[in-house]
Amino acid sequence: MSTSKTIKSALISVFSKDGLEPIVRKLHEQNVTFYSTGGTEDFIKNLGIPVVPVEDVTSYPSILGGRVKTLHPKIFGGILNRQDHEGDVQQMEEYQIPQIDLVIVDLYPFEKTVASGASEADIIEKIDIGGISLIRAAAKNFKDTVIVASVDQYADFLEVITKQNGALTLEDRKLFATKAFHVSSHYDTAIFNYFNTDDTVYKASVAEGQILRYGENPHQKGFFFGDFDAMFKKLHGKELSYNNLLDVDAAVNLILEFKNDDPTFAILKHNNACGLATRSTMRAAYLDALAGDPTSAFGGVLIANGKIDTETAKEINQLFCEVVIAPGYDETAIEILSEKKNRIILVQNDIELPQKQVRTCLNGLLVQDKDNVTDNKEHLKTVTTTPPSSGETEDLLFASKICKNTKSNTIVLAKNKQLIASGTGQTSRVDALKQAIEKANSFNFDLKGAVMASDAFFPFPDCVEIAHNAGITAVIQPGGSIKDELSINYCNENKVVMVFTGTRHFKH
Repeated sequence: MSTSKTIKSALISVFSKDGLEPIVRKLHEQNVTFYSTGGTEDFIKNLGIPVVPVEDVTSYPSILGGRVKTLHPKIFGGILNRQDHEGDVQQMEEYQIPQIDLVIVDLYPFEKTVASGASEADIIEKIDIGGISLIRAAAKNFKDTVIVASVDQYADFLEVITKQNGALTLEDRKLFATKAFHVSSHYDTAIFNYFNTDDTVYKASVAEGQILRYGENPHQKGFFFGDFDAMFKKLHGKELSYNNLLDVDAAVNLILEFKNDDPTFAILKHNNACGLATRSTMRAAYLDALAGDPTSAFGGVLIANGKIDTETAKEINQLFCEVVIAPGYDETAIEILSEKKNRIILVQNDIELPQKQVRTCLNGLLVQDKDNVTDNKEHLKTVTTTPPSSGETEDLLFASKICKNTKSNTIVLAKNKQLIASGTGQTSRVDALKQAIEKANSFNFDLKGAVMASDAFFPFPDCVEIAHNAGITAVIQPGGSIKDELSINYCNENKVVMVFTGTRHFKH
């Protein structure tokens, strides 16, 4: 027995008419009867194609300012009836309900209306009732009915009816039903999130996903769900990988800390900064960021807080790097950076980032507010007898910004607004500090006069003692240990500056 069904009648009720004309003309060629309402009805009539007004079927006009048009048993009966069910067939005849084989709907643009900053009254009016009901009804009855639930599906539908002369298989109908439920669930999620004020309830829906080459490793599948094109304009290079995207995310969040600062350049590897510097020119910032760890910079992700000019691009071009990100580039800089075939060049758009962070955990999700606290002068509490100099204050805040965006446990060493070294992702803070000192020494940095930032408090004075012996003269940390006095006393005895911020910045 064939599972194909030929479309003989269609109900069309859409907000946007873009792309609808060729579908209507093709269905008309295939002798399909049209039912419609309002503006869509006028659209079909203006094509010179016969259309039956819905009110002729229901014997009821559109009421309440158009809020109620299709919500009627003769419409939903025509969509929901089971053609192989004897009782349904009898009732269709008894109540003179017309069969509806196809429903085409394009919902009111709720999300676009919210994004436009419209009034609440206008937003409420863009909550589609009839359209969403038609979608659910037709999708539920996919065995007998076809549903096209979005203008985004018009091209696929036109191709199917053209190739198959208006006949759709059960598999075709089920696929369109699946897409329809995706449309309806995404729509309802957007409406819920507009109204929701309860942080203990979390709903998210991303309309489109991107298939990646693979996940973190080649044996893992990988996908990205988000609007990458809203954040970046890609100018050149290969497709971004799963790991590229993680590094880009880390880079964007890090450079945001320096958005309004002097030219700042950062180099990241495995989500952590391996080089970062703030200077008077972007070229100088890049060169000093690179000097922080030229070994790790190989194959890294580079990001700037301002335009990349030609001279900076010439320097970058000598390094093998995966991704370069900036809010803008000189034309010549783009030409230079594009000399490497696979190098990804991104222009970062100035858009608001999500304020919730989400990650899988056990058999569920962890959701938290984004860490939007950036330590500044007003946060600092000097706890030692010796206060920081103006230069030390600048370096302490500089180091704190990097520390906040580095994997815990972490220690960051900085001097003259340059990242000298960091200890990242260690199981003890002492190990993180020793790693940072060893790394700084390996690149011949003089730690005398450097500052140290810690993402959490020191439970013992061992870290400040090690730092002091290495030449570090100022420390920034959140404070809060019951043994803070031990660290403070050591600093006072050895003329080391220490300031508390009161804010911990763990990053796991």
